[in-house]
Amino acid sequence: MPKNQLERMIFAFLTVLVTVHAYVFYSLYVINGETFMEITGAKSVLSAIRAMGGVSVFGTFLPIWAVVLIEFALAYSLEVLMGSPCSFKLASKVFDPTKTDPVLFETAVICATVGLMCPAMSFIAAWLYYPYYAGFSPFTLLANWLRLICFNLPFAFFSQLFFIQPLIRTVFKLLFRRNAAAGKTAAAQY
Repeated sequence: MPKNQLERMIFAFLTVLVTVHAYVFYSLYVINGETFMEITGAKSVLSAIRAMGGVSVFGTFLPIWAVVLIEFALAYSLEVLMGSPCSFKLASKVFDPTKTDPVLFETAVICATVGLMCPAMSFIAAWLYYPYYAGFSPFTLLANWLRLICFNLPFAFFSQLFFIQPLIRTVFKLLFRRNAAAGKTAAAQY
């Protein structure tokens, strides 16, 4: 769908913007919300996070907005450098993009992206949110990484396939069709 490098960067930006917010919500509220409320005795997850002083990142408590910014920077870098290029190559090994139905090919790209990005971002998250106060153990890191993959993979697959990518593709088409239409109108006037 994106035709040049600038469009790929914009597409990745939009995708990561929506994805990071979805994952931070999923991680804080769905996976860890009850634990946070039990630890603090708060009646809501947001109150529990405030009571804890934020979210622990590398053993330091940070506000949620800082967590979103950190994860956005890491996810965007990973998506641009590894996710997009490798997922397209993987999908192209199985399907010929010129002969395959676009919906099927896009689905293959989405599946390849999830298959690459989920373990990679889960590994990064295992380092970011590791319980450093208890000391470091590579076995604990490995267990946390595998746990995160088990939690994140189903969410990643279904949210990307049925919500995030259709939304981003629709927004992307609207943005670049208007530019194309404006370019054609301006060219016709001259």
